[in-house]
Amino acid sequence: MTRLLMCLLFVGSSLMVMSSRACGADRPNIIFLMSDDQTTYSLGCYGNKDVKTPHLDRLARDGMLFTRHYDTTAICMASRANVMTGMYEYKTGCNFNHGPLLEPHWKKTYPMLLRKAGYLTAFAGKFGFEVAAEPGGKKWLPEKDFDWWGGGPGQTHFETAKNKSMAKYAKKYPHATRAYGAFGSDFVRYAAKQSKPFCLSISFKAPHRPVTPDPKFDDVYAGKKFTKPVNYGRKHGEHFSAQSKQGRQYERFHSWDYDKNYDGVMAKYHQQCYAIDVAVGMIRDAIKDAGVANNTVIIYTSDNGFFCGSHGYGSKVLPYEESSRVPLIMFDPRHANSGKQLTCGSLTGNIDFAPTILALAGIELPKNIDGVNLMPLYDDPKSDVRQTLSLMNVWGPLPTYSLSVVTRDWKYVYWSFAEKPFKATEEMYHLSVDPHELKNVAGDKSYQRDLATMRKHYDAAVAAWKKEAVPYHDYTRYGTMFDRHIPWETKRKLFQRRGK
Repeated sequence: MTRLLMCLLFVGSSLMVMSSRACGADRPNIIFLMSDDQTTYSLGCYGNKDVKTPHLDRLARDGMLFTRHYDTTAICMASRANVMTGMYEYKTGCNFNHGPLLEPHWKKTYPMLLRKAGYLTAFAGKFGFEVAAEPGGKKWLPEKDFDWWGGGPGQTHFETAKNKSMAKYAKKYPHATRAYGAFGSDFVRYAAKQSKPFCLSISFKAPHRPVTPDPKFDDVYAGKKFTKPVNYGRKHGEHFSAQSKQGRQYERFHSWDYDKNYDGVMAKYHQQCYAIDVAVGMIRDAIKDAGVANNTVIIYTSDNGFFCGSHGYGSKVLPYEESSRVPLIMFDPRHANSGKQLTCGSLTGNIDFAPTILALAGIELPKNIDGVNLMPLYDDPKSDVRQTLSLMNVWGPLPTYSLSVVTRDWKYVYWSFAEKPFKATEEMYHLSVDPHELKNVAGDKSYQRDLATMRKHYDAAVAAWKKEAVPYHDYTRYGTMFDRHIPWETKRKLFQRRGK
């Protein structure tokens, strides 16, 4: 009987081990943190000595800092759909003035696939888009698709009490930024006690407008003088296309007081970023207290950048560096390269988050995605995972619509709108020697070979748009608009027939 009992115990324990592995007990927990409208020079780890971001700087030291990371569409709604799906905007069909994300795409997002694979999932903050079953159909927020929900519709609010799903945090944390830190901390402590791995996604509203810094941190930058970026002011934007000056980004240099009160504007902007840093510290403390620090991967980024007066512009949307290039910090505590303070200068994009997160969880990647797993760069930060990345804008005034291609060394921008007095315009920047985009070399004869190469990359991006754009939400005609070989007379007819 004793031998039989021992055999039964052995079989039982073996089944428990197998069951544990099947549930994914050895898979990492994943925390994805995203700010809103945060430029790279709002962080100390990106070289700004004027700001205080101790927790994010420590996260960069613990993990890896990425210096060439882009949002493929530099505006909230589209960028968030890019992040969730791993696809370019023209394949998600999701952006302001276009439409929501359709349910078939939503079912293949990283939160949905993680939960299906046994992860405990949570979301808090600005969700940024809605889901619909079909074009023109009823829209909804997918709050029931998460185990914990602290998200909200639209832009959400900085006043915690106004965010229905976060109301219980309002008394202790009246400002939403720290409230999201508290939500994340609570979820981590809860999830760590469960038998499942977890994925926490938080989308901070800060430092998005309206300017509403947490008064708890009013003293952090009081009276502070900030060093202006080397490309600050209108004189450093004279070489930009006339098309780029037609949107709100151009007038906001004045209307948002970057010209008249730079220090005051930036003090409040950085104060909002400081509150995010505090919230990140709260979540990291919870990870440590819960005993899961050794198996929790953290990713930090922003949904788009911000001009903050560079080139004489404000806001975002356009394909220039301050608007489209954003922070990216990754930390995998299990990896041998962590703690070495490594920096990666390889080309990465927001379409890479979904495949990276899914790969970390051991989940097969969906077909038809554009992003790639970034973990090979964590193995070797000097390697590459792609040669080109597309940047796009089909929102706002028609002249500002553009398609761009960026490589490790170059950026090519094509402004196709050519209704008089505008002319189709090319811009090209040698980013490896001119990271502040101070000189457009598209017309320089000494760079014609490089221009020819970038044009080929661009033409390939246009071909992909034409082939793969969704047939709804008005994306197909922009493949024609961005084709530099088609005359404007043909494009004009298309837009006159269907409206701007």
